[in-house]
Amino acid sequence: MQEKIKESMKEAMRNKEMDKLNVFRLISAAFTNELVNQGKPPTEKLSDDDAIKVLKKLVKQRKDSIEQFVGGGREDLAEGEKAELAIIETLLPAQMSREEIEKIVKEKITELAPTADKKGQFMGTVMKEIGGNADGTVVKEVVDELLK
Repeated sequence: MQEKIKESMKEAMRNKEMDKLNVFRLISAAFTNELVNQGKPPTEKLSDDDAIKVLKKLVKQRKDSIEQFVGGGREDLAEGEKAELAIIETLLPAQMSREEIEKIVKEKITELAPTADKKGQFMGTVMKEIGGNADGTVVKEVVDELLK
């Protein structure tokens, strides 16, 4: 994953795409920060799983920022965040559709027959099944909807 980012940085430099270059630099810095947080030297490579976690964290930060900027009437700042979000999301593996998530949740409901008071435990089981292939917010919405 880190190699892919470095290649993308070089390509953005060659094509003089400054917006993309800045996002790739931001991602590279986030990878370095994660390595340091793990107590590893910054020259080491981050595992693909850890890199995906970092990218998801960046996506979540951008979504939160967009929400706050729109709420504060700062559409101009929200547009910049949306552009960054679009670039970061291209690096993540494809996410499951809502229909795919509903199918898995329904299967788990018939398998485990959860009660409303065990929703948190059930949610954990579903997320383990889905892995990192779906947005947790969408999964929560589906679980809430189907466990009513």
